[in-house]
Amino acid sequence: MKKRAADPWMPADRYGRLLPVFMANLLVRDIGRALGFYKDVLGARVHYSDPDFAAVNLNGAELMLHADHTYDKHPWHPRLTSDEARGLGAELRLFGVDPDVVESRALKAGSRVLQPATTKGHGWREVMVEDPDGYVWAVGLPTAPQP
Repeated sequence: MKKRAADPWMPADRYGRLLPVFMANLLVRDIGRALGFYKDVLGARVHYSDPDFAAVNLNGAELMLHADHTYDKHPWHPRLTSDEARGLGAELRLFGVDPDVVESRALKAGSRVLQPATTKGHGWREVMVEDPDGYVWAVGLPTAPQP
């Protein structure tokens, strides 16, 4: 059941035709709470939001957020009503964003830092943070090449 009181920012079919080849759509318990994390911790730019839906840009990557209640007729809705964390088994990666800055923002916002900013052998310095719904984000920058 939708809670939106006004018309959305654009017709759904128009937005659908603008989508890139691949993007994520995360189901969240509360759009406002989720947006706080995405803006304040990951530095997202919000194209549009209402109580049902948000469209955001993360360093050039498009992301959709849908509130659980908009999936009330979906087959997985009963699973959405549990209090369990989400996203286990999927790691969302955002590159080109300073992991030390994200870690600092996450700690300031009271978000969970799963792994502090660490320089890894795979050529990236990254931090792993969890959003309010349990989705894990690995955020990082490339490191200098090793001799």
